[in-house]
Amino acid sequence: MEYIGIICEYNPFHNGHIYHIEKIKEMYPNSIIILVLNGYFLERGEISILTKENKTKIALEFGIDLVLELPVLYGTQSADIFAKKAISILNEFKVNIIIFGSVLNDINILNNIVDEINNNDYQNKVKELLNKGMNYPTALAKAINTKIDFNNPNDLLGISYLKVIKNKNYTISPITIKRTSDYHNLDSKEKIISASNIRNKYKNQEDITNYLPTISRKLLVTFNEELFFNILKIKILTTPHLEKFLTVDEGIENRLKENIKKCSSLEDFIKLIKTKRYTYNKLNRMFIHIMLGITKKENINTLSYIKILGFNKNGQEYLNKIKNHINISTKIDKTSIQYKTEIKASILYDILTKSNTYEFELENKPIKKL
Repeated sequence: MEYIGIICEYNPFHNGHIYHIEKIKEMYPNSIIILVLNGYFLERGEISILTKENKTKIALEFGIDLVLELPVLYGTQSADIFAKKAISILNEFKVNIIIFGSVLNDINILNNIVDEINNNDYQNKVKELLNKGMNYPTALAKAINTKIDFNNPNDLLGISYLKVIKNKNYTISPITIKRTSDYHNLDSKEKIISASNIRNKYKNQEDITNYLPTISRKLLVTFNEELFFNILKIKILTTPHLEKFLTVDEGIENRLKENIKKCSSLEDFIKLIKTKRYTYNKLNRMFIHIMLGITKKENINTLSYIKILGFNKNGQEYLNKIKNHINISTKIDKTSIQYKTEIKASILYDILTKSNTYEFELENKPIKKL
């Protein structure tokens, strides 16, 4: 039997995710599928339009056997940190295959890129290019002298997954599935379109019925962007030493304070401070860290625990089989920074979306589909 790992944000869960799961079951019909799930605030600094609880329920409904939490502390960081923690969780649960979507859909090309990245000169080249104002995907491509477009988040994450697997010597075999939609295309009306396309249509109150299952569509939430901006504005203007927060590089804190006074919306604020170095995603991650009060000192390197969000009968049997072989506790440590940050994230999420995820976090009970 194969133990398949996938890493997803489900923002929202759509037809492409169903295709992903069905392809895995087609390739490995007797496998156990283990999902590492990002929750309320995401890798690109976005706010999820599905709650963590509902994402877990939907995942189980569509054939995932075991759902594990990627803590917000790591789920709101760069691709490399996001990947490092997600892959380490899969490794801890004895996954031997990871399957992810890819535009390139060529594991050999991705592995060759990782080998080039691991050369000693690479980091210096990237740092030099970033200092010149180049964004990360472009710096990556230029540093390894390739014309491949790395502006696609799936392939960038895939490269990060492979780096972790190689550098940690994990016995996890990576496999790609051809991505069937263009992440950057916000106009497509095919059956499978990108999550960003769905979010754009949802925000513009367009019909999204054909792009995601009914259960997913009925559970979508909306978040109050104006309220988000106002909370952020208060936090920035009243907090001394913004540079103490995670991803707030020293030097930008003054620009944040000066420019937010001139703006009346989040969009205006981002336009004023966005540069090639401070991309849209990097700024949004920074805002989340400021609002949650996550400091650089709290950026712990080790997981305090791994939270089990849900399982079906197969997942439960698998947990019973490996429970004595897991080195990281699955018991919630309520004294940990990891837990306290998750609680703060749920409270902020509830304020912004009028949800009730705080109660779900306090209850700390896995969702069961037996």
